[in-house]
Amino acid sequence: MRWRGPGPVVSGFPALPRDRPLVSLLLIGIAAWGIGFGLISSFRVVGVAIAVGIFLFLIALVGLIGAVKHHQVLLFFYMIILLLVFIVQLSVSCACLALNKEQQSQLLEVGWNNTNSARTDIERNLNCCGFRVFDPNEVCSSDCFRSHQCQPCAPIIEEYSGMVLRFVGGIGLFFSFTEILGVWLTYRYRNQKDPRANPSAFL
Repeated sequence: MRWRGPGPVVSGFPALPRDRPLVSLLLIGIAAWGIGFGLISSFRVVGVAIAVGIFLFLIALVGLIGAVKHHQVLLFFYMIILLLVFIVQLSVSCACLALNKEQQSQLLEVGWNNTNSARTDIERNLNCCGFRVFDPNEVCSSDCFRSHQCQPCAPIIEEYSGMVLRFVGGIGLFFSFTEILGVWLTYRYRNQKDPRANPSAFL
């Protein structure tokens, strides 16, 4: 079906909602892959990832249905939800890019002390024990614990935390601007005349 109106708007808008299901399914797949291969044992982390994936999938579904049906109400709600997601994602991305080494270290230590399952995963996958200091009297799930020659996990985590935060912040910043582009295209598309409507009808 070909839509009437300005080319960039009508051809560009449907492509944006189609990308959301791919991102949401990828997020759900990564969570399932992580728990399937034993990389993640926290069902809370997996549950949050799957919930976010389902939420993005539903948003994309609303956008697709609104675009196909040229439904004014669905397009309006899609535009509002996408704007809220843009604000949240932009804030999180800027926070990731703005964190310095000291703030990263403090957040990592707070997370280490409050999440036992994530701590176990990190110790097993990175082959380290403890956060700042290795204590042979504590229980550790890493392989090096048997020989009592483990290094603490903090230096290993901090080596990659800055790079990961910059990567996540950059990706989030990129997608946040695609979302504001989606809001603009939705606004333009919503104000267009429905091409299936009767041209002689009173609007």
